Amino acid sequence: MKAICKFTIAMFLMLLTAQLNAQKKVEPLPPKEQQIVVDSVGNKLNANYIFPEIASKMFSSIQSKLKNGNYRSILDPHEFATTLTKDLQAISKDKHLRVTFAPEQIAEQQQAITPEDSIAYLTRRINIMKRNNYGFKELKIMAGNIGYLDLRSFSNVEYAGETAVSAMNFLSNTDAIIIDLRNNGGGSPAMIQLITSYLFENHPVHLNNFYWRPSDQNSQTWTLPHVPGTRSPNTPIYVLTSGRTFSAAEEFSYNLKHLKRATLVGETTGGGAHPGGPIVATDRFMVWVPTGRAINPITNTNWEGTGVSPHIKCSAADALDIAYKKALEELIKNNKDKDLQTFYEWPLAKLKLKTNPVTLDTKTLKAFVGVYGPRVVTFENGKLFYQRGNGTKYELLPYSDTEFMLKDLDSFRIRFLTNGNTVTALQGLYDNGHTDRNAKGKG
Repeated sequence: MKAICKFTIAMFLMLLTAQLNAQKKVEPLPPKEQQIVVDSVGNKLNANYIFPEIASKMFSSIQSKLKNGNYRSILDPHEFATTLTKDLQAISKDKHLRVTFAPEQIAEQQQAITPEDSIAYLTRRINIMKRNNYGFKELKIMAGNIGYLDLRSFSNVEYAGETAVSAMNFLSNTDAIIIDLRNNGGGSPAMIQLITSYLFENHPVHLNNFYWRPSDQNSQTWTLPHVPGTRSPNTPIYVLTSGRTFSAAEEFSYNLKHLKRATLVGETTGGGAHPGGPIVATDRFMVWVPTGRAINPITNTNWEGTGVSPHIKCSAADALDIAYKKALEELIKNNKDKDLQTFYEWPLAKLKLKTNPVTLDTKTLKAFVGVYGPRVVTFENGKLFYQRGNGTKYELLPYSDTEFMLKDLDSFRIRFLTNGNTVTALQGLYDNGHTDRNAKGKG
């Protein structure tokens, strides 16, 4: 488990280094180095790749292409790494598997000889994760007491554990939780285990099984019997997914889906279920080798190549609004308390307005114009406006035939009361459930 966590850091750094190297001028790639890279990558795959027979086919393929001169014209190391990756994935269909040109990272690793060097090397890597808040991008309570967590990675629990614990405790008083994995590329199974443990009772729940080819051993992950703070075992969970959701983020989604613990909203995920890590192939090239495979205890399979399909399919861009709306609707449906229903209906009305705007004709709008005690409603340039005394003038946005929101003011709305076809009063609606009323003056 700890090895996977280290791989998570290394993978992030390998991609970062590749991006930095792409901006620098590098030495051309001679044919002899191509041969060394192909041989080394092939040997690493034969020794470690989860499926030995596929590893052999991949090695034979790139050896044959090298011998036939397919790579002869490739002088740029980045292009060579990209081409090898494409050729390897063409056979394996494994999206985790990739070759990367990363000379600076390799040199830095190899130069970490003394304990002081190693500590300094690790500190730099931890600081990179820290600057990204270990993947915890955004945490908030949305209107209606709906918790929201934008999680960009499942970072190493050894470093990110305190942040995760704080986040899950922050969400513990909410009535529903939305976990946004639309931009999450994966990470550590241990972080999956920690976060998931907050979503169940303290008795162990079997999450996943793994088979590891290098050691020919199996491992299991279960929820933890103890977590710091408060669990949320009965809180409705919604997980947002996209085609960019990958690896550990897919496992988290897949686990909760088949444990019937969450509703998935969005797009089918990327389809990478083989954990592993980067291995140095030469002094300038690394290869990310999947060394294990997930075997879910409920389905006895995984999401490799197929991805995780959501319960509610929609575009990634619309997933948050749809999940938010679903959460509020379910809370209204499952609560008989009228005050709570009103509490949930308040943000729901605004959400509905985004997707189903209400349009009223000019005649109807002008019927609301008038003086209501200290409140004045006017019609200007085809729109209604509300003002109390000398206060701010707000545009009115209809969300029913008689109810209006105030643009840029979320805590107050108005309802026009009628007697037949005549508007008789204006009722003020407050987000805390309070109401007041002013009769319409005679003009």
